[in-house]
Amino acid sequence: MEVIGGYLELELRKGMHYHETAVQLNSGRNCFEYILLARKYKKVYIPYYTCEVLLQPLIRHHIPYEFYSINEDLEPTEHKQLLSGEAFLYTNYFGLKQRCVESLSEVYGSQLIVDNAQAFYAPHLDGIDTFFSPRKFFGVADGGYVYTDSVLEADLIQDKSYTRMQHLLERIDESAERGYNSFRKNDDALDNQPMCRMSGLTDRILCGIDYGNAKRRRTDNFLYLHQSLQGGNSLKLELNSNDVPMVYPFYTADISLRARLIKERIFVATYWTNVLEWCKPKELEYALVNHIIPLPIDQRYGKEEMDRILAII
Repeated sequence: MEVIGGYLELELRKGMHYHETAVQLNSGRNCFEYILLARKYKKVYIPYYTCEVLLQPLIRHHIPYEFYSINEDLEPTEHKQLLSGEAFLYTNYFGLKQRCVESLSEVYGSQLIVDNAQAFYAPHLDGIDTFFSPRKFFGVADGGYVYTDSVLEADLIQDKSYTRMQHLLERIDESAERGYNSFRKNDDALDNQPMCRMSGLTDRILCGIDYGNAKRRRTDNFLYLHQSLQGGNSLKLELNSNDVPMVYPFYTADISLRARLIKERIFVATYWTNVLEWCKPKELEYALVNHIIPLPIDQRYGKEEMDRILAII
């Protein structure tokens, strides 16, 4: 029975999830785990160029994995001959590789797993296991969506998120810098979290987002930067009709640029430092980590902020 009266909670717009028909869990990596267990996979091929958190469910369930390489177009260098019980995971890099996803689906069929952590708006392909991580695109502390034809027979409890919200609140009341330590703590707290249903708080926040506006802003900002930077970008980028980017990946020989941007309070991440331990300095993935600057283009910003970024570059 719902409470009537008493103190007021946060006023959050009541809308719908963007991925309304997906299974809603508490993190992207746990969505990956859901697929692994539901499909009972015995081995998974994963790219060298990926976040190390994807190894957590593989290690936890003693599932063997093998790395594969990608080329300068961020696509696999070769096709693997999969056996029964094996899967091939591909990352939709920066939300710009949907055409590659579609091509790989024709090669691997239902044995393909699509990591759309960086591609929140990418369409889910029928019969292809796919997972999303909304906190890469929106201000939530956790959460994940997974599409799969296989059902995991498990009685999952609902997660709680209120203790993970400090960094989101500090950024508003204080600053991004003051909230950064809390952000890191929340990131670390998600390591090896048990698989749960999405929390009520994350659910409510994600149902209140203007997804159309965020999509337009990201696309417009990407195209604005690309108009000025494409000539100096060693990545050949193409924004197709189904692509909504997470960032603008600027591959530059100027390795000092990242520090210059951060000095001017333009915060850019590094994807992913663990790759430097997995690969040799002469390998492409090693260079991608050091030379790709993921420029922010999200829905908080417009032409003024994009011009500020361009002035530094």
